[in-house]
Amino acid sequence: MTTEDGGLRERKKRETRLALSQATIRLALEHGLDAVSVEDIAAAANVSDRTFRNYFASKAEAVVAAHVERGRRIGEQLRKRPASEPLWHALTQAVVLQFLPQPGAAAASGGNGAGLRKLLAEPAVQYEVFRAHAAAQDELTAAIADRVGTGADELYPQTVAAVVAAGLGTAMAHWARDPGRPLLSLLDEVFDGIRAGLPEPR
Repeated sequence: MTTEDGGLRERKKRETRLALSQATIRLALEHGLDAVSVEDIAAAANVSDRTFRNYFASKAEAVVAAHVERGRRIGEQLRKRPASEPLWHALTQAVVLQFLPQPGAAAASGGNGAGLRKLLAEPAVQYEVFRAHAAAQDELTAAIADRVGTGADELYPQTVAAVVAAGLGTAMAHWARDPGRPLLSLLDEVFDGIRAGLPEPR
């Protein structure tokens, strides 16, 4: 197998994983996680039940997989940003890009903030959220370390990644409580504040 073949195979696996995660979220918001079966999710994603089980050990794991993929994509986009860009500008652009509307793609949450909060409050999902945050933050830490020329085990990239994760989580939590305000607007406000050093409100 060539490197190109391996890259294509990995990309297709990631696309399938994301499609299954988005289908799980969409169906869980519509019917409740307990009422949705693996068979329902597989059918919605146009794959077999076996394929779902090859990717995920549980529905809860599938719910949070989109977050892990988002973390990977933020890191990938950061690596593509011009080296001349200031770090926080590059990070903001890498984050915002993940939330821009994609042609032909519907938001998995459908703007259902209350439903999303309820879904994330499921005990099984909360456990997977913790694991997903760690995985996504590790991906981002590695990308930041590569950009600034440090090791991923050093304090600086770990701290920056933690701040990005906290800012992203804060914006999404506010959006889930009040979907009337666009998430992109919240992200802009959060990361503008971070870039400015979080000055006290006036």
